[in-house]
Amino acid sequence: MANAYPFSAIVAQDEMKLAILITVIDPSLGGLLVLGDRGTGKSTAVRALAALLPPMKALSGCRYACDPDDPRHQCDECSARRASGRPRVARVAVPVVDLPLGATEDRVVGALDLERALAQGVKAFEPGLLARAHRGFLYIDEVNLLDDHLVDLLIDVAASGENVVEREGLSVRHPARFVLVGSGNPEEGELRPQLLDRFGLAVEVTTPTDLDTRVEVVKRRDAFERDPQAFHDHWRREDEALRRRIQRGRDRLPSVDVPDAVRQSASRLCMALGADGLRGDLTLIRAARALAALEGDGAVACQHLRRIAPAALRHRLRRNPLDDSGSTARVQRAVDEQLAVA
Repeated sequence: MANAYPFSAIVAQDEMKLAILITVIDPSLGGLLVLGDRGTGKSTAVRALAALLPPMKALSGCRYACDPDDPRHQCDECSARRASGRPRVARVAVPVVDLPLGATEDRVVGALDLERALAQGVKAFEPGLLARAHRGFLYIDEVNLLDDHLVDLLIDVAASGENVVEREGLSVRHPARFVLVGSGNPEEGELRPQLLDRFGLAVEVTTPTDLDTRVEVVKRRDAFERDPQAFHDHWRREDEALRRRIQRGRDRLPSVDVPDAVRQSASRLCMALGADGLRGDLTLIRAARALAALEGDGAVACQHLRRIAPAALRHRLRRNPLDDSGSTARVQRAVDEQLAVA
């Protein structure tokens, strides 16, 4: 990720950039799905995250980078070290891990060395991509083309926060708490509705149709490819300012208030859209709270709901045979009706 394109230099695609920042402020939102045309900056934006994220504290020598301040979610090795003395702590980069299409299940979840276990009685485990992504981000480009069983596995692990590998009577478990970020072009394949619903936020990106925007995108990309270091130097100040804003938002998040009136408005909107279950209500409130924290507000207001509602709800709607408008248009229409500007 050393030569990743600077996040601040990405032109347009404002909804996608905002959704990424919100998942950074509150990783418990359930991940992010970015769908749209090829070549619209989906992968660029996600990979630019690595340079934006403030470093985190981790226990030295831990292959899962366990959090020293969270004993409940530490691996067995760290728990043993903690019981025998005071473990050392280091500052490390937050991982942003790519999961390539075609990755085997062993590469994703990790592999147990059965030969060694049978011959020597040693439980040898080679951690996989889920271990590397612990406390960070796991990115899957073309997630809609990933095998269903791997998608199911990833979402289950993301929900439980733990990876369990079982082979021939042997079992290994380790913490695996990460933000799942998927991207893809819906014209090349669709995700099953039950999987769509498991992503916290979903955004759509399109090819810019404005001439000036297209020219600026090409101009910046060309400058980056001709001299990446000079381009990074030019955008360093903006990225650093954004990094400080993220840190302030994270610090502020626990104290952001959500008035009951706002909770009622969120649920009323979900009911108007006919969203199944309550996951939409919960995600909408959490995302609005993260947005308020990002913007330095002490309480959530309807304007936060209005801005984040399409990303929180568009992928949770059932098809309506009597309404051929897209899900984004349906959410926006309901927002206009239910959350009128005071």
